[in-house]
Amino acid sequence: MSLTACSLNPEAQVIYVTATYVETSAQMEVSQGIITPTLILTPPTVEANRTPDPTSTSVVISTGTHTVVAGETLTGIAVQYNTTVEQLMALNGIENPNILTVGQVLQIPPPPDQETPPLMILADAQLIRDLDASQFDIAGFIAAQPGYIRVAIDRVITRQADGSGLNEFLSSAQVVERVSKEFSVDPRVLLALLEYRAGWLSNPDPDDLLKTNPMISKENSERIDRDGLYRQLAWTANELNRGYYGWKYDGWSVLEFDTGERLTFARGLNAASVGVQHFLHLKNDYARWGYDVSENGFYLTYQRYFGSPTADLSDPLAGIGTQPELTLPFESGDTWFFTGGAHGGWGNGSAWGAVDFAPPDERTSIACYTSDYWVTAVASGSIVRSGGGVVVLDLDQDGHEATGWTILYLHVASDGRIGTGGIVQAGDRIGRAACEGGFSTATHLHIGRRYNGEWLPANCYVCRVQVPTFTMDGWKVIGLRGQEYQGYLERNGDRRVAEQGRTAPNNRISR
Repeated sequence: MSLTACSLNPEAQVIYVTATYVETSAQMEVSQGIITPTLILTPPTVEANRTPDPTSTSVVISTGTHTVVAGETLTGIAVQYNTTVEQLMALNGIENPNILTVGQVLQIPPPPDQETPPLMILADAQLIRDLDASQFDIAGFIAAQPGYIRVAIDRVITRQADGSGLNEFLSSAQVVERVSKEFSVDPRVLLALLEYRAGWLSNPDPDDLLKTNPMISKENSERIDRDGLYRQLAWTANELNRGYYGWKYDGWSVLEFDTGERLTFARGLNAASVGVQHFLHLKNDYARWGYDVSENGFYLTYQRYFGSPTADLSDPLAGIGTQPELTLPFESGDTWFFTGGAHGGWGNGSAWGAVDFAPPDERTSIACYTSDYWVTAVASGSIVRSGGGVVVLDLDQDGHEATGWTILYLHVASDGRIGTGGIVQAGDRIGRAACEGGFSTATHLHIGRRYNGEWLPANCYVCRVQVPTFTMDGWKVIGLRGQEYQGYLERNGDRRVAEQGRTAPNNRISR
């Protein structure tokens, strides 16, 4: 899947190619099934708990066809037929998932006839980085463990305003904290998975491969370099989010293995348990996965270190109500470019609730620069985090990023950026757009919403939980299902379409 929305104007200047740190995977959805599978529950070793190398290439037999029509994408077709992009590519010999031909006939896999186990592995409030998770002492916990995690460090590259990378050596505690904040995932889930997959909490000297690839091995990472704790945990958090938000906000109901097995998520499961089931199935053997998602698998490991994984059954979205009134994130009189429709808040696994705007600077030869134009507060509030290209605006001003409504700004340059603790009114200056933070190849602003630490989708098509549509100055964000970065802003019948070019008049927007 492309990380950018392709310009429809071949002469248009590309404004950005952007994404927060992301590891790609396909979306899934399926109709309800009723048969529960028989699973082999043989306790694996620590080495077996880690993601194994695929050894089977079972062929899925097609049971139907689909004829491509104009405007369709392979991702959208996969969603429609309850399968994955990878499965459609394998069935139809497709090498580039971004190229389809009108009239092309695609083979479609059969519907699933089994259900995943119904065990609640993890409560929703124990996957999201809520207030309790944000107050967990990561460094203190790690210092008390005898395992390799006590001494592990990693080199992490942080994107600067001009697009260059700053190398930083971070302790394991700093890495876990950073990933937890970026992806808004409870650090205890990440720590428990490090132990379950690689024994990092208990074993002071794991195998060399487990030291660099505790979650997924190099052999399963041909397309993306995942060496190092940060990349491993970023991939993990993104995939946990993909299952959580895909099930909750995009109608997911199927789990599909590389070896062909297809299962409907058990009725009655919650979003966090789906997230864990999804993560643990990636590049995994079906029988081994059955153990992983049983009471003797990850569930038991989490319980040993952090108590019951289902102790907090509170609803992260309790009391959400309507969205507070928000303005567009730039100054009155300025015309910006709406360059990215709904996409992940951080990584493409989170809810597709963020949008991108490029400033009006006339820079034709420099992709990354600090804009002369100001990003502004969309509402009154306090600044609870500022650094690394990120500014978090807390609308209830209680001093906690993980409670109530918060707005995340990304790619805000350090030069002129408001500091933590600042109090702002709607329209006040926050900073200036650049390439700083996350991953960006050209200057722009990325902005999204969270409530009690949970990423919120811009709008819903098949959501199990309804949330307010992302609206700024009356402009509603409308994303296209299965088409990341695509969509439009709509107000009183007027539209602004997400478009990367500066020459297209329909992506210009002013306050």
